[in-house]
Amino acid sequence: MNAPDQAPPDAPAPAPTSPSASTIATATMPATVSTPEGVSPQLFVDWLRTVAPYIHAFRGKTFVIGFGGELVKAGMLNALVTDVALLQAMGMNLVLVHGSRPQVEEQLALRNVQSQFHEGMRITDNAALECAKEASGELRLDIEAAFSQGLPNTPMAGAHVSVVSGNFVTARPVGIVDGVDLQQTGLVRKIDADSIRHSLSNNKIVLVSPLGFSPTGQAFNLAMEDVATSVATALKADKLIFISELSGITDASGAVMQDLSLRTAAERLQDPNIKPEMAFYLEYMIRASKAGVPRAHLIPFALDGSILLELFLHDGVGTMVSDTDLESLREATLDDIGGILQLIEPLEQDGTLVPRSRHLLERDIDNFSVIEHDGVIFGCAALYPYPREGLGEMACLSVSPEAQGSGDGDRILKRIERRARAAGLERLFVLTTRTEHWFLKRGFVHATVDDLPQDKRKLYNWQRRSMVLMKKL
Repeated sequence: MNAPDQAPPDAPAPAPTSPSASTIATATMPATVSTPEGVSPQLFVDWLRTVAPYIHAFRGKTFVIGFGGELVKAGMLNALVTDVALLQAMGMNLVLVHGSRPQVEEQLALRNVQSQFHEGMRITDNAALECAKEASGELRLDIEAAFSQGLPNTPMAGAHVSVVSGNFVTARPVGIVDGVDLQQTGLVRKIDADSIRHSLSNNKIVLVSPLGFSPTGQAFNLAMEDVATSVATALKADKLIFISELSGITDASGAVMQDLSLRTAAERLQDPNIKPEMAFYLEYMIRASKAGVPRAHLIPFALDGSILLELFLHDGVGTMVSDTDLESLREATLDDIGGILQLIEPLEQDGTLVPRSRHLLERDIDNFSVIEHDGVIFGCAALYPYPREGLGEMACLSVSPEAQGSGDGDRILKRIERRARAAGLERLFVLTTRTEHWFLKRGFVHATVDDLPQDKRKLYNWQRRSMVLMKKL
């Protein structure tokens, strides 16, 4: 660090003169300038001027930050807490969503309980649910404690940061997949966005755990990525940031892909050689972008300060997916056959939907309504009327996983209801094996096979044993 030029201690004092403006300025400046070690004053000033536009642009914005229990296990929690406190001091609204996978595994091992998975999802029996509750509770307390310690020996020393947590997540069961009951493993059904916004408006950091509850009080074990994406979507957040063990989304050569359009991200996701853990995060990033979150990021926790580097460096340190797609809800045409097939085939393969041939779709295309994002079909449903009984069947309701949680399912349902009313139908029914709670939440009630139209009763598949749900229009 360089000091200003000064006369040696034994030099004679200069004759007094009238002070000039430059003399006054020099006299009021400190003899030394304290900057970070190894950084010259000019470099520090240049850096601050560079990041100032980002600070200005991000003030008042809402960021949802999702991180796994792996970050905590790696001892990176205090560093993250310091960076998050710094971001809040800059005026950003922050929601943290933590995971707990390694902590749940530790709890299960302590109880000599074997972990069970199906298709990559944990089967959460009663023992596993208790472990998930205990792990989430301990992590929540550890995170709150980290924010409450005054952040000593950090740039935010002495700062008071208030953290709020609560039952912000309503969940539903995943249900039975390939004949396997996933029990208390759940999916997000709804986020209490109003309560979160209220806390943010009072300068609180909101902390959300990977647990959700049904309206009847049943608890479900959720994926952190599902919760974070759903929160970001519900809040219409400006950014969704995943901090993970990955360096980002890489290309075939292993280089990090810094900026991805939705089209490029979707193409990368379809690459059969993409690593499963990378595809897992990319699916949620695409889903958030499709749902209207302008930016979704994936950054590594192994790099100290990665969230600051991603936000305040032009190129960042991870991968960002952005979306500007437009949406339209309309009746289907023959040109949509390929898109509908691509949408429903995974659901047919896992048994959620009854298989439909291209010929059948072509014959029934006038029954379908679709949601289109920039030329890509992300949702569909069909209405089959039974005018003699005043009934209509809504069939083949499908929403792309990337767009789930954005309200597309509700928009399609309303479209089918309007079509049914216009056709003079009085009630709408569905047959479902896995989405019972979604329909019950929207006014459907349980019915029996005997309540179906006569022609439909003849076609009822007793092997699938689908539930019958009905709604008055």
